[in-house]
Amino acid sequence: MRILFLTQYFPPEIGAPQNRISDLALRLSDAGHTVSILTAFPNYPEGRLAAADRGRLCRVDHWQGLRVVRTWIYTTSSKGFLPRLCNYFSFVLSSVIFGARSIGEQDVVIVESPPLFLGLAGLVISRLKRARMVFNVSDLWPESAVALGVIRNCALIRFAAALEHFIYRRSDLVMGQTRGIITSITARLPLAPVYLLTNGVALERFRPAGDQARRELVLRLEPSLKGRFVVGFAGLHGLAQGLETVLEAAGLLSERNDIAFVLVGDGVEKPRLKALAAELHLGNVFFWDSQPKERMPEILSGFHAALIPLKRLDLFKGALPSKMFEAMAAALPMIVMVDGEARALMETAQAGVYVPPENPEALAEAIGELAGDRASARQLGENGRAFVFRHFDRAVIAKRFEQALLSVCCRDRHAEETPTQACHSERSEESLFNSADGNN
Repeated sequence: MRILFLTQYFPPEIGAPQNRISDLALRLSDAGHTVSILTAFPNYPEGRLAAADRGRLCRVDHWQGLRVVRTWIYTTSSKGFLPRLCNYFSFVLSSVIFGARSIGEQDVVIVESPPLFLGLAGLVISRLKRARMVFNVSDLWPESAVALGVIRNCALIRFAAALEHFIYRRSDLVMGQTRGIITSITARLPLAPVYLLTNGVALERFRPAGDQARRELVLRLEPSLKGRFVVGFAGLHGLAQGLETVLEAAGLLSERNDIAFVLVGDGVEKPRLKALAAELHLGNVFFWDSQPKERMPEILSGFHAALIPLKRLDLFKGALPSKMFEAMAAALPMIVMVDGEARALMETAQAGVYVPPENPEALAEAIGELAGDRASARQLGENGRAFVFRHFDRAVIAKRFEQALLSVCCRDRHAEETPTQACHSERSEESLFNSADGNN
């Protein structure tokens, strides 16, 4: 197949969508398909273009053997909704006007959402290329924006919801990363062809647990962590994570010299969080910049426990943060601060502890207990590692997805195949959350 990924975010940018999309693209390319990427000039999360890209409309380069077409985007570091809207729509327009003529013929266009508006570009490009369109939903939008208070205008909410339905109805396949996303889509559009493409982990990137050398990088970055129980968070410092709860818990544990917190990454909330940590005089909290994904297995392996935080919103009961899978692969016990699907996965795997979201007292207590019983913490980590190796290998997930894509591309030649049949291969993952022991 000739496969195009249409995404606003792609390496060298760092983040969960970038990692997932690039890994899947490389695996499909290794399987013999011709894979291309249509994306924006790198600018996330700082909201700034490199000097070489300023004033350019389009360029074609290569990334690890993949052909990458990059087009202009209006950049901004503002949290305001209007600047963000301009950011999204600028790439929608440039990807069609400048990108479509540079990508060649395609059989299938895979569109990454959010931003939801990129689905419009996907529809245009798929029609121009006479290709199938697969729409991937990694975060329900506008629901998440409404829940976080980013959008309050009722007319705009209605417009976004109508656009969401419009795109879903015209997609040949709608993918979601969690059962909650799939359930939400099918509740509104029962006939939509859907596919559960779970997150996973590139197992080959993680060393065996117990390697003493694995902590060397972390100790080089911060020697004062030696001998301390290090609780780590690696990911976006955004509105949804509610990381102020972590800082409040760190304040409650400030007398515990054996415990430290490391927050790795960037995001719109990071300046405010650093200011709050300074205001609270938190000497046990360390902020690190985003790290290249090649470094992350070594960074994670230097922690003793991984934080999985989200705000207390019903929307997030259907969330399954991608950082969970890498934490399990690194044999880290997880402190899951989100109810619903993420909690169910953690409990099925027996890979950590649950703490109610936005509850710093409960979080401090859970961290204290793990730090006080490191043998139990290590066992939880080993349980998670064994579980993710059995069930969430990205190589296996990519192979199943490849078969679903073949099904979508051949549907006009095999009219008897139904959307349900095309999606069946990944459905088996759902039983992991319902089985008593996690085996399937």
